[in-house]
Amino acid sequence: MSTFATTTQPPTQRAMPERSSSKMQAILIFCLAAFFYCAITFSDTSSDPASALPLSAHNHVPELTVTAPVSPEAGGVVKGRVTFDGTPKKYKPIDMSPEPNCAKFYTSAPLPELSLTGPQNGLQNVIVYISGGAPDENFTGQVVRLNQRGCRYAPHVVTVMTNQEVWVQNDDPVAHSVHPMAHLNPEWNRSQPPGTPPVVIRYSQPEFIRVKCELHPWMRGVVAVFKNSHYSVTDSNGTFSLPDLPPGKYTITAWHELYGTQSKEITVGDGDNKALDFVFKVTPY
Repeated sequence: MSTFATTTQPPTQRAMPERSSSKMQAILIFCLAAFFYCAITFSDTSSDPASALPLSAHNHVPELTVTAPVSPEAGGVVKGRVTFDGTPKKYKPIDMSPEPNCAKFYTSAPLPELSLTGPQNGLQNVIVYISGGAPDENFTGQVVRLNQRGCRYAPHVVTVMTNQEVWVQNDDPVAHSVHPMAHLNPEWNRSQPPGTPPVVIRYSQPEFIRVKCELHPWMRGVVAVFKNSHYSVTDSNGTFSLPDLPPGKYTITAWHELYGTQSKEITVGDGDNKALDFVFKVTPY
């Protein structure tokens, strides 16, 4: 009996509490390590707003939002026709017999281009431009070419901005002279033999300048110089177009080298499409 009273607890009964204590210590160490890791991580990234997002937000790819560009103010446009009322002046065909090298360009004698008309009384070669309300512009375009071919100017009417170059090219086998009869700009007269480089014209003042050849009296043309880019020359139907007009009130003038000028006022808003017509009273004399 005394033997059983002094018998110690089985080893297995003593070992279990020791293993439980070790497990608790491991869990405590893991929790402490996780606590210090989180504290260090959030302390280093707190200055970055994105680091404060949950993990799911970091893994999420945001949708790409495409915003349409804001379009600038739509420019207005003024379109119309220039017609005549009456009887236009009639011209005789040009006699080029003194210059046979030019006469061979034509199957029949050509007519002067001072008064060209088209269908439904359309008036050609009328310069329609903004004479008031448009600000001055700096020229940024290209050169304009004026060819001498068949002893005529092509085109008959040239429109440019101030300081824009006009290259006058002699495409004929005969000599010409280039004589722009300017008033506000310097006037000069220069000979241009065949095969020579172009004669360069450039003016700083707006002006309507008549051009002629002193060797061939029927050769006539017009160089119109403007301070802005809002101008147009009517076609064979008498139509014209003045696009890209900012909102504002404008004075629009139609100029013809034979029949004079007319002016009208018009107000243009954003994206407006305005119609404007001119009628010239003409007589044959």
